[in-house]
Amino acid sequence: MVAAMAGFAVEDMFLKAATAHIPLGQALLIFGLTGAAFFALLTKRAGETLLHPALLSRPLLIRSSFEVAGRLFYSLAIALTPLSTASAILQATPLVVVAGAALLFGERVGWRRWTAIATGFAGVLLILRPGVEGFTLLSLVTVAGMIGFAGRDLATRAAPPALSNRQLGLIGMTMLALAGAVILTVTGGARLPDATATAQIAAMTACGIFAYNALTIAMRTGEVSVVTPFRYTRLVFAMILGTLVFHERTDALTLAGSALIVASGLYTLTRSRRR
Repeated sequence: MVAAMAGFAVEDMFLKAATAHIPLGQALLIFGLTGAAFFALLTKRAGETLLHPALLSRPLLIRSSFEVAGRLFYSLAIALTPLSTASAILQATPLVVVAGAALLFGERVGWRRWTAIATGFAGVLLILRPGVEGFTLLSLVTVAGMIGFAGRDLATRAAPPALSNRQLGLIGMTMLALAGAVILTVTGGARLPDATATAQIAAMTACGIFAYNALTIAMRTGEVSVVTPFRYTRLVFAMILGTLVFHERTDALTLAGSALIVASGLYTLTRSRRR
């Protein structure tokens, strides 16, 4: 899980760097198509069908819609806001998933976990700082991406069990390419990548595929309640990369908000495990 989170953080770094050379939509489109081709190959080698009938089921269509929204808005956040800030807000996704599971699936959530969820959201507000100097509406793009990913995770729980992780990976990468196509259609400006952009996109794709496979291994072979808390290491990697590569400076309020989000998430996971 730690290796997966490091891979995702490096993937985000290369995406942010590539947008200095080519449009964001073009980078996502190339990344998504390359990743989809890889997972299509894995699916065929496993003897599975690429166009499973379950792809048109209501849960999968909802999942795909949230996937597009999450990928689109979070990618915009990476390109337009500090990497560390976007990653910090993203860490609130598990809290939204727990709240959504209680409201949509009727899962029992006690007052302690509701308090932890509220505390985590307070951490998000500390990072956003609405109504004070330094607040930017661009930060809300990250919130939209986080909500998209939370909706995807909730819809995944209702996804038909007939679909393998390879097929879900193929769907996810296809939705990433679709998100890139949407952005590129609106912004335009596609151009032939130079050597630097080509290398960055290739590295981004390799890191993304590695991270997804590492995440799959962790979730399939480890106890979920044990490995899931290590998702928060992504924030550490993102802050290190943001500082070293993009010379970002993380202020005290962002650190405090990040600490509240991580502590709330860890507590929520701990309570879920006990139950």
